[in-house]
Amino acid sequence: MRDVSLPAVGDLRTRIGRALFLKVAGPDGPMHRSRIHDTPGPRWFADDRPIRRVHGDASMFIGGIRALMLQSMHPLAMAAVSAHSGFRGDPWGRIARTSRFLAVTTFGTAEDAQAAVDRVRAVHEAVTGTTAVGVPYAASDPHLLRWVHIAEVDSFLRAYVRYGSAPLDQAERDGYIIDTALVARALGVTDPPTTEQELRDQIEAYRPELASTPEARDAIRFVLWSPPLPWVARPAYGVLAAAAVGLMPPWSRRPLRLPYLPLSEATVVRVLGTVATGTIRWALTPPPDTARAS
Repeated sequence: MRDVSLPAVGDLRTRIGRALFLKVAGPDGPMHRSRIHDTPGPRWFADDRPIRRVHGDASMFIGGIRALMLQSMHPLAMAAVSAHSGFRGDPWGRIARTSRFLAVTTFGTAEDAQAAVDRVRAVHEAVTGTTAVGVPYAASDPHLLRWVHIAEVDSFLRAYVRYGSAPLDQAERDGYIIDTALVARALGVTDPPTTEQELRDQIEAYRPELASTPEARDAIRFVLWSPPLPWVARPAYGVLAAAAVGLMPPWSRRPLRLPYLPLSEATVVRVLGTVATGTIRWALTPPPDTARAS
């Protein structure tokens, strides 16, 4: 007897996966995905490197939201984003460009990865200005680049450890940080961390420079409460956002006016975040062949 429900489930899986991918990768996503994964040639990272596991996992959705919130705490970084990134006018375009950069440097050929880095460095050279209180900034500043890097790496790693598909032991967590340091150095970061402990130490060292600015709080309100999504998608996004908030350091909560509910975050939010990432992982994984008759 044939199970008639399987084609319907497979079709739903395909439709959800396609919608998610197009939203994050943009309309040219399929073309870029084909080039990234199908072009022959040497890569920066072998198939068994931790960076491939982390950056290929659904937990990146949560890590990306957390990274945006944590990065906003540096006034110079936030000023540059607010003045130059266009995250309000074209948020999905910015997300697509960021996800493409991560995909190319993680999975693409070494030639394409270097070209992507060169493009980003050229953009950074043009991003200069002053904050509202007159402090100059430059996106190419290695110190500022390091903050953006460590906030991103810490966010992706913590999201994977909490919601990833398989555990990472200490050597693999350090291996992930070593992998990301290669990309960081190519972008102009000096002295990026190469162990989990170094990552923690560097974040702690930046804390005296961090602050909650009006631009940061405005960006977080936009990310958490006004995402550019149809209302039907808001509840699912809300779960991912709550999971990202739950991963934020306690010392960041009050300045950024984020809720801190340890009991709920350890139970309800964690369960819902696990379900959400599991669903995304299921939708983005090519379905098995269901054409066989039973």
